[in-house]
Amino acid sequence: MKTTSANRLSRRVFSSLLFALVALFTQPISALPRQKNSKEELLVLPGETGRSGGRLVVSLRAEPKTLNPLIALDVSSREVIGVMQADLVHINRATQLTEPALAKSWKISPDGLQYTLVLRRGLKFSDGSPLDADDVLFTFRVYLDEKVHAPQRDLLIFDGKPISVRKVDAQTLVFQLPKPYGVAERMFDGWAILSRHLLEKPYEEGKIGQVGTLTTPAKEWAGLGPFRLKEYVAGQRLVLERNPYYWKTDTKGNRLPYLDELVFLFVPNADAQVLRFQSGETDMISRLSAENFSVLSRDQKEYTMVDAGPGLEYNFFFFNLSDPGEKTPAEIVQKQKWFREGKFRRAVSAAVDREAIVRLVYQGRGTALWGLVTPGNRRWRDEKLPHPARSLEEARSLLKEAGFSWDTASNGESTLRDSTGKPVEFSIIAQSSSSERSKMAAVIQDDLKQLGMRVQVVPLESRSLLDRVTQTKEYDACVLGAASYDADPNSDINVWLSSGGLHLWNPSQAHPATPWEAEIDRLFNEQMYARTFEQRKNLYDRAQEILREYQPMIFLASPDILAGAKKSVGNFRPAVLEPYVLWNVEQLYLKNDAVNATR
Repeated sequence: MKTTSANRLSRRVFSSLLFALVALFTQPISALPRQKNSKEELLVLPGETGRSGGRLVVSLRAEPKTLNPLIALDVSSREVIGVMQADLVHINRATQLTEPALAKSWKISPDGLQYTLVLRRGLKFSDGSPLDADDVLFTFRVYLDEKVHAPQRDLLIFDGKPISVRKVDAQTLVFQLPKPYGVAERMFDGWAILSRHLLEKPYEEGKIGQVGTLTTPAKEWAGLGPFRLKEYVAGQRLVLERNPYYWKTDTKGNRLPYLDELVFLFVPNADAQVLRFQSGETDMISRLSAENFSVLSRDQKEYTMVDAGPGLEYNFFFFNLSDPGEKTPAEIVQKQKWFREGKFRRAVSAAVDREAIVRLVYQGRGTALWGLVTPGNRRWRDEKLPHPARSLEEARSLLKEAGFSWDTASNGESTLRDSTGKPVEFSIIAQSSSSERSKMAAVIQDDLKQLGMRVQVVPLESRSLLDRVTQTKEYDACVLGAASYDADPNSDINVWLSSGGLHLWNPSQAHPATPWEAEIDRLFNEQMYARTFEQRKNLYDRAQEILREYQPMIFLASPDILAGAKKSVGNFRPAVLEPYVLWNVEQLYLKNDAVNATR
């Protein structure tokens, strides 16, 4: 996914993660080393003071593919990399606001073209080597190198021109932008700063994409996150240990993280993860289904269960509006004549019972959606968007206006037909691995049956589904979902720009296929470079209203973020931005009762 003026990388996930914790050992906080090096400019985190020691065990749905942020595409790899690396400016997943990180301060020039960042002094990578401006210069040199093919590269390109970086001194860097960028300092979140002394040689040899495998010796891989590599057991687990050089402390001057080890177990599916949690093998879990959340909530003595409210995940239904190719089956081309009719799409939207989806799929722990911004994104939601109740009457009226009609069989069942007499029938593909989206597809199937449409639900494995949507284009309609990594709209811009690879209803267009898509392109590009939040918000609201008017995506519902932990877990504060329960991993700790239980 890309983010230039026409394309920008989308930070999202199409699958959910579950997390867990097991307490093995802990000791009093006084045993943690206090800061003696006055040259270290460490970051002090507010909050509850924890206890040192112990092992945190979390579960991943799949085994990570790499530890290398330059090539990581899968969710599991990014999850692990997130606790091993650090960025210059960080978006707090709880407040959704930016905060200092490796850069202790930054200044934006009046014209919005220069960002001057000042690094903290005395910081070290997890192998003890010092961090300075040369590491940052090296990092962005690598990210910008076309030969490296880093997926993040397009985030650094503005109207076809790359950002430039120059060093002022050992702690100060100036980033020069080709044009002002409305996201401001948020653009520095998520860039893992690389270790020049370890990676410059493989980079010069053209082998940097080959390093950072899970089997990499611990001494050959370093980062700036709270944990560093310790052990990998193929097919079972990845063990990380506490980074003794980590650059954050608590309010008492104790260096974080509190935990000695962080262990990722590879657990293949959601049900297995729940069983691991219930059996005591893991002590923390997130992205629960509403059903499992209800079951676990019955045991309030053992668990702390949290409904954090709506997150940034949005689920939606869309038709195949792609331009047909030479190999496109004739039956799909015929159906696309219906799908391209705006009144047909609006009729389908009017017939979908969103409240039923919230009730049946999420047991009430979710929110119906009529637009792309969820209630969890308070700053960017367009409050002017209407939230009409389901109306089969309106749906029938729209279909009549579009030239459709009905006939009734002897059994009393009606059939919707187009102007040529063809019955309206099509299939909906849905992820077989997502019971929630499969249920949504079933609800839509039943809703549209009441309009005389014959709909078949076809479950597909996620990779096969995405291949059909973005590559072969051989499908009728699809139910899918996405979760933004940031509340800022530019994190998802690759979905909304017509040239975007995840412009799902018609991806990667050379030119906008419709005038309204061209207008959305214009609005998104304008807001990208607008100087004030008010200007950006007005442009973004208008784009939301156009999407609402033409319904290329029929938005359905957003689930609440549901998580739980054993009572022994301290500083457990789930957020609505991913990673939901590991965003503050450096502050997680094991309480006294867990200490006594493991001694």
